[in-house]
Amino acid sequence: MSITIEKIISASPATTRGQSTQLSCDPKGERIAYASGKSIFLRSIDDPSASKQYAGHTAQTTVARFSPSGFYVASGDASGAVKVWDAIEAVNTKGDYHLISGRITDIAWDGDSQRIIGVGEGKERFGHCITADSGNSVGEISGHSKVINSVDLRKMRPMRAATGSDDMSTCFLNGPPFKFASKDNEGHKGYVYGVRFSPDGAKLVSVGGDKRIVFYDGKTGEKTGKVIEAAHTGSIFAVDWSKDSKKIVTASADKTVKVWEVESGEVMKTWTLGSGIPDQQVGVVWTPRADGLIVSINLAGDLIYLKEGSDEPSKVVHGHNKTITAMQTGKDGKAIWTGSFDGRVCAWDMSTGTADAITGEGHTGQVTAFAEGDGGEAFSVAWDDTIREIGKGAFVEASKKALGGQPKGATNARGKTFVATLNGVSVFAGGSLKEEVKAGFAPSAIAASGEFVAVGGDGNAVVIYSSSGSSLKETGTKLTTSTSAISALSFSADGKYLAAGNNAGKVIAFRTSDWGVETTRWGAHTAKITSVQWNAAGTHAVSGSLDTHVYVWSLAKPGERVKVLNAHKDGVTGVGWLGDGRVVSTGGDAAVKIWVVKGLK
Repeated sequence: MSITIEKIISASPATTRGQSTQLSCDPKGERIAYASGKSIFLRSIDDPSASKQYAGHTAQTTVARFSPSGFYVASGDASGAVKVWDAIEAVNTKGDYHLISGRITDIAWDGDSQRIIGVGEGKERFGHCITADSGNSVGEISGHSKVINSVDLRKMRPMRAATGSDDMSTCFLNGPPFKFASKDNEGHKGYVYGVRFSPDGAKLVSVGGDKRIVFYDGKTGEKTGKVIEAAHTGSIFAVDWSKDSKKIVTASADKTVKVWEVESGEVMKTWTLGSGIPDQQVGVVWTPRADGLIVSINLAGDLIYLKEGSDEPSKVVHGHNKTITAMQTGKDGKAIWTGSFDGRVCAWDMSTGTADAITGEGHTGQVTAFAEGDGGEAFSVAWDDTIREIGKGAFVEASKKALGGQPKGATNARGKTFVATLNGVSVFAGGSLKEEVKAGFAPSAIAASGEFVAVGGDGNAVVIYSSSGSSLKETGTKLTTSTSAISALSFSADGKYLAAGNNAGKVIAFRTSDWGVETTRWGAHTAKITSVQWNAAGTHAVSGSLDTHVYVWSLAKPGERVKVLNAHKDGVTGVGWLGDGRVVSTGGDAAVKIWVVKGLK
């Protein structure tokens, strides 16, 4: 057997309310770069299901910028580190530099792709300029008394730099080496969130929390006298230029994105993109493509594609920007459901790699598990201690039902949904709670097949229940082979085998005919098993663990396995099969990954 990566469907950009989110586009207009979790993703604009992931950071990432050449990316994180790496494969790190003592908020490249400036939250300083290949100092970034939110470099000579800060000022620097030249304390009356030089270098624009747009001379840093007051009704978090330097685009907390003509200061186009708090627009980039595509991001992390000639977005890319905590593959092998730490639920079409965010009254806590019904519907459970039914693209109205405790797992069989809670098992059918069965231990995993319902927990055992009658009853069978608490359970499709994963990283396969042990040799993981699933033929199983690895196991040859090391940063949280030759996995990096397994026998 062998296993290779087919596709990385990246996490959505990480967002924070009241802060701008940085987006960067490569010089060809083919990919965008952004931060999410501890990773940086380079995502195809035309095919959002295709991405590259850079996992070289050890702290939460905050910003990524393509170099003007397009060959490198500079990225920053919450520890003050800036890394320079190749933009082709997103693997090779060219430079690793610690610029400031706090979070990096923005990074800028010079026009030669040789120097970078990193700014943010510091103690001794709020920014620094270095050479990208060696990290040598090329000047100091000074003039501010609070965190610097944004920085930009003029892409031609004479070189200039500009910064915007929480101290409500904009600073202008000459270089290299860069040094303070002038400061504007009057342009803004609130936090300055964005500064950008025009592509031709003639102008500089700044935006901020006071809803103003202020223009400066790109060479001297002097105000041109043009200020657009009350440009939005909410804070302006981001600004970018069209490639001809004649227009700008702004993104605001008032849920709008606007295009402005610079010469007249008039609004050319306004998109209103929702009405709720998640619809606040916190980042924007104007791509250099011939079609003038604008990509905006809202607080929910959705990427929104906008074109001046259209009143509606041409595309909205959904996904997760928090750890995916639950995943369920559909019985058709073409769809999956995912849920994340923040309660967001998405339904995916894996033939296209696209997701739709489930609308309606959703969960308010971490999504724990899904169960697919016989009719293709799905049920989700979460740490708000409720179960909900998912219809086509939305939670079914009035489907919310309270659980008997915090849910740990869910499964469906014979028209019933079984939910393992800390207190026992709750049984739902026909949209209502039928019974609650108390357990003599704290359940942590559940699976069902036919009349059997297997429940595992902290007693290191799997208890087998029967649902053949009108109620759920213990059969008297108790599987005690495991030496650690049970963390994941799965029946094969034909019901002949039960796989049990435990906290020690071991997977045990049982026969359901006599409940004997089929194999105990699936034990290569070094941490808790979070998910285990059988292929359709019941010949192989795939497992995921907090050790970040994915393994595919063979029942006929228990000693044979294939592995993906470091499949997901911060651990694997879900695995499943998309047909017999493809595996899907989710993890702490909020990404969805598809793997091709060859040689299954």
